[in-house]
Amino acid sequence: MTGTPAGPSSTACIDSLLARCTFPAAGTTVACGLSGGPDSAALVALASATGLEVTAWHVDHGLRPSAGADAESARAIAARLGAGFELRSVRVDPGPNLEARARTARYGALPDDVLVGHTADDRAETVLFNIGRGGGLAGAAAPHAGVGRPLLGLRRFETHALCEQLGLPTVHDPMNDDPSFARVAIRNEVMPALAKALGRDPVPLLNRHADLASQALEVIAELAAGLDPTSAAALVAAPRAVAAEALRSWIAGVVGWAPSAASIDRVLDVAAGRRVATEITGGHRVARTAGRLRIEPHQADRRSFLT
Repeated sequence: MTGTPAGPSSTACIDSLLARCTFPAAGTTVACGLSGGPDSAALVALASATGLEVTAWHVDHGLRPSAGADAESARAIAARLGAGFELRSVRVDPGPNLEARARTARYGALPDDVLVGHTADDRAETVLFNIGRGGGLAGAAAPHAGVGRPLLGLRRFETHALCEQLGLPTVHDPMNDDPSFARVAIRNEVMPALAKALGRDPVPLLNRHADLASQALEVIAELAAGLDPTSAAALVAAPRAVAAEALRSWIAGVVGWAPSAASIDRVLDVAAGRRVATEITGGHRVARTAGRLRIEPHQADRRSFLT
């Protein structure tokens, strides 16, 4: 690590954590998202320790008065760890879906290959969130380990402990305490309740579930790649999971985001002839004509055709 000196105990701790991380090879130039919180600070610390050329990227959402102070704390963390620093500002207006809109704006301001400090706890919470919103098998798989999320092998308490050990000046985002945000409620209310009900830590269980779902999804995706998603006959003849993945990939490629599991079910009904057409998210619909499916912009005067 080129910034804050690490004593023998810190070095041993860092080495132990790095053994469970999935960083690129030493010397690689990387961008790391740095909110200033413990997870992202630990990301920059570990990335620097493994010999990467690190630039920390901080996004100011302008959502609270402390945003400027948070940016300066992030800058100080980067400096202490010997990392470069980039600051970007985005505008996110208050209103519905603030959490999701802020996340979208943040990722839009960051490099496409940015590393983020998501831990095993984040992955477990994402699994529950995706299941709750009808994300299907892809949602249950959640993000898997890789260079984009190199800390998925670590627990949140470990990243927090590392920051304390290194004396990094991390910040706390009060939005992480607001139960009106679904992910916050899952973290602070659902996960503890699940742990109590099961009598054990649910994080390893949910991560294992995500691993198994990811492996199953890889097999299904290989089969779906050979299926024509516009052929109603092919969709009806295929195993449902394969047909659903073919549709998910096709629709996502056309409209820009993956449809929900409920939307996929309705499109399969269209393929089977149980519906003439159906709406999907984002102002589009899928219709069937002469045995072929097509995606088209939804128009209000077509509502009478939907069943």
